Amino acid sequence: MKSIWKGAISFGLVNIPVKMYSATQSHTIDLDMLRKGDLCEVKYKRVCKDDDKEIPYENIVKGYKYEGGDYVVLTDKDFASAYVEKTNTIDLVHFVDEKEIDSIYFEKPYYLEPEKSGTKSYKLLREAIKKSKKVGVARFVLKNREHIAVIKPFKDILILNQIRFQDEVRSYSDLNLPKEGDVSEKEVDLAISLIKQLSDKFNPKEFKDTYVQQLKKIIEEKAKGKKTVRKAAKTPKSTSTKSLMTLLKASVKKKAA
Repeated sequence: MKSIWKGAISFGLVNIPVKMYSATQSHTIDLDMLRKGDLCEVKYKRVCKDDDKEIPYENIVKGYKYEGGDYVVLTDKDFASAYVEKTNTIDLVHFVDEKEIDSIYFEKPYYLEPEKSGTKSYKLLREAIKKSKKVGVARFVLKNREHIAVIKPFKDILILNQIRFQDEVRSYSDLNLPKEGDVSEKEVDLAISLIKQLSDKFNPKEFKDTYVQQLKKIIEEKAKGKKTVRKAAKTPKSTSTKSLMTLLKASVKKKAA
């Protein structure tokens, strides 16, 4: 596994040198873009809008359109200098109860591995967070952007969960949502009974990406010249208000059987 960032966790006056690794991986199938008639591979070029000439990557710079339409060109040094004091640290700001942070804010997890010189301080922080039953809220810079994160123990490792800023979460005030009081106590009690019957411990091994498996199967069949049978997607029928109680009772009864 290759680290994507090196720096230190700042815990008060204690600096814990760490490496950061992506904690997730995507199981997707790489597909090429092809011309429909002859399956010629499609390539994308970086072309100047003014003269249609292709531009080598090394000749491309980043610019911000300023007043009057003029561009201000920014370099890597400019981005780094914007966070000169924060670029190489994960600053623990404070500690909170994890339940205070809604799941809508969580974005991406990373593993934090201690450098050899920081193993003891790393372990100290990990064990202290475990016993405090809190999580750390931190600031850090990655890819020229400042982020906020939650740091918590996961088994023997510290996890950094990158979270969204509040202004990145969209408001749902424009959505049409049902008002409270539209359901009866009996309906709620039946729904709770079904929830209890379906309650279990979370086991991530039970869930697999069957879509990718099915797509690979179709690719194998088509490569061998076999015809693939396409199943029509079923549109779920909306439960009517009149049949809600009946279906809830049937669901509870079916699960209990």
